[in-house]
Amino acid sequence: MGRITAITSIPAFVSPEEHRDLAASTPTSFSNIPPILRHREQGVRVSLDPPLEGWTEGEAIEGDLYVIESALVFSSPGRSFQIEYPAITLHAVSRSASGPSIYCQLDESSPDVSADNEDDISAMRELSIIPKDETSLEPIFEALSHCASLHPDPNQSDEDDLDDAFVAADGFETFTGGEDEELSEVGRAALEHLESIIYDPFEKSEANGMNRNHGGEEGSEESDAKE
Repeated sequence: MGRITAITSIPAFVSPEEHRDLAASTPTSFSNIPPILRHREQGVRVSLDPPLEGWTEGEAIEGDLYVIESALVFSSPGRSFQIEYPAITLHAVSRSASGPSIYCQLDESSPDVSADNEDDISAMRELSIIPKDETSLEPIFEALSHCASLHPDPNQSDEDDLDDAFVAADGFETFTGGEDEELSEVGRAALEHLESIIYDPFEKSEANGMNRNHGGEEGSEESDAKE
């Protein structure tokens, strides 16, 4: 899997329109066409836990986010980096105490590490992307989902598809504990942590709808009582 890589300049990219025009011109090699920029968000803050070298614990750095089809890129003077999508094992909308954000889990282990060799497996790193405007969460999430789908993990089997994935926009999957499924103590702690920060907009919408219905019923009863 990929790792977080420090960069000194933003990788080349093109807009979807530019990519379409370049592809239509029948280039010598399509591989020479720069990847597409799916979303750019200026003035975001990002934090990493554990922090990168040179960063302090809990520090949030402000810069610009580029969701490019080749990599997720963050640009800030002297602290720019990019992340390959196979390293992003999960991304979701978060409702943590620090405010609404995009929460990501990053796996920086070596692609040659065996699952049985626990001594060589590094801990997960957590990335939080906090935009200035909360309405930017959805387009960032959708762009991440699209780009991640273009880079499936070559070491991942079909049975693992439900384990390392993004949280889809049309629903949230949870561990239910089937007959042959059991979480370790570490797994249970990780699940509790995710459930505490992941925000389900559909659950909130349903709750608001129920409140409105109840309010309407109560209003009707009051009107009938007055009559």
